[in-house]
Amino acid sequence: MNTTSAKPVAESRGAYKVFRPITTRWSDNDVYGHVNNVVYYSWFDSAVNAYLIEQGALDIHQGSTIGLVVETQCNYFAPLAFPQAVDAGIRVAKLGSSSVRYEIGIFGEGEFTAAKGHFIHVYVDQITRKPVALPPTLKTVLETLV
Repeated sequence: MNTTSAKPVAESRGAYKVFRPITTRWSDNDVYGHVNNVVYYSWFDSAVNAYLIEQGALDIHQGSTIGLVVETQCNYFAPLAFPQAVDAGIRVAKLGSSSVRYEIGIFGEGEFTAAKGHFIHVYVDQITRKPVALPPTLKTVLETLV
């Protein structure tokens, strides 16, 4: 455990390469009146995968390569609640030969992240589940997010 790491801090919108709007739902709120922590992980996954699908870099129905999440983490800075406009900022922090570290910032109306986190996808063959090199189209799209 690294006890010298700095405390996570909110980041500005300028720290992210692309943005996707998120529609909050009534069911996102928990009993405390704000979006429940588990919803943020769903937003991370949806924002990244929708972007990749739109860019023609991911085919969830016919593709032979799929991304498996092997690590995920989130820090929270400010509450969000339904109904509220939310944006997910996306960037790639590390691009490996078969893996990608995506970093996602969740924004309400403000300039700074209400939450930020990451997840790592290891891309594998859909049938064997063995790691494979990033397909060229996927790699090209991901390079624009670094």
